Amino acid sequence: MSRIGIYGGSFDPVHIGHLLVARAAMEEMSLSSVIFVPAARSPFKSNLEPAAADFRLSMLNLALENVDNMEVSDWEVTNGGLSFTIRTVEHFREIYPKCEIVYIIGADQCSGLHKWKSAQELSKLVQFAVIPRPGVDDTKVTHGFTGTLLKGVPIDLSSSSIRKRISQNLSIRWLVPEKVEDFIHRNNLYL
Repeated sequence: MSRIGIYGGSFDPVHIGHLLVARAAMEEMSLSSVIFVPAARSPFKSNLEPAAADFRLSMLNLALENVDNMEVSDWEVTNGGLSFTIRTVEHFREIYPKCEIVYIIGADQCSGLHKWKSAQELSKLVQFAVIPRPGVDDTKVTHGFTGTLLKGVPIDLSSSSIRKRISQNLSIRWLVPEKVEDFIHRNNLYL
């Protein structure tokens, strides 16, 4: 059975850490592909307003240009509202009924999986690929969920740190793909 990775998040902006994680998940979990699914609005960050969806989609498409077996889906942003993982997983299970779905999450999300919408149902539909995060020791999925901790390339990099660097007029070179950096500057994002 083929395995497909779903990588949800704000991707505001996408950075090299996201790309390294996707590659590690592909290699370590034997995924045939990874689909990046930017959230319309995270239920856990409902007080934050991300950059416009079309900007985030454009940056993801630029970052994944000419990258084999990785693609972008606009499913959550097209549907709008709060983005719930259960809906996204059900959507991709309909599209890929003969594939196993692996959902990629950060280790900081492990302890709260049981609080996610329809958690019990979600635990039966997917397994998780857990991204190690600097400073996060609790990397075990619990409450009936299954998951594998990726060895990957854990680096201390976040979209919020990149937005902060931009607002302080500091360089983001090598932290995001070059085309994404150009896009951010051309569109005056995060100033």
